[in-house]
Amino acid sequence: MVWGSMFAIIMGYLLGSFPSAYIAGRLLRGVDIRGVGDSNMGAANAWHELGARAGIVVLIADVGKGAAAMLIATVIGVSLPALLLTGLAVVAGHNWPLFLGFRGGKGAATTFGVLLTQLPYPMLILLGVALIPFAITRNVNLAGAFLFSPAALVAWWLDASGALIAYSILLPCMVGLTHFITTRNPPLEVKERRST
Repeated sequence: MVWGSMFAIIMGYLLGSFPSAYIAGRLLRGVDIRGVGDSNMGAANAWHELGARAGIVVLIADVGKGAAAMLIATVIGVSLPALLLTGLAVVAGHNWPLFLGFRGGKGAATTFGVLLTQLPYPMLILLGVALIPFAITRNVNLAGAFLFSPAALVAWWLDASGALIAYSILLPCMVGLTHFITTRNPPLEVKERRST
């Protein structure tokens, strides 16, 4: 089972590294999505810079790769710790992709995909809640706060295990950390563009 666990974690990272927004940017506009808009390689930036259809496709792809990694690991039959490490790996792959010099997105959609497989009812409830501020303000960060901040409380309320409650705190923290890092240190192309 050690080999199965290692396979699941490595597979998760490689699947997370699939750069859906980058591919969409190259195919649709011939641009590196990390050098336009807010420089984030995610669905929100794809929506703003490439159009609504592209944004929706990228969103589905990013949620899908998080969910797919967890479902594959579950089918393999790995232990719970290895399963949770697979989730961390797929989000890490999205945020620091192997194929693009470790410069990716912030991982919100992929985190949602991971948590959706482990805590489906809490995440679906919170998705419904998060859509309200998003519909009013169109602010993705605000919607993300409504989606992830109460996740542990709702998971506890619905009798999730202690491990999954802790996981619902840890995994979104990766999103927050990456958001902080990318805000403080934007990509080189963006720095150069701002200075001209």
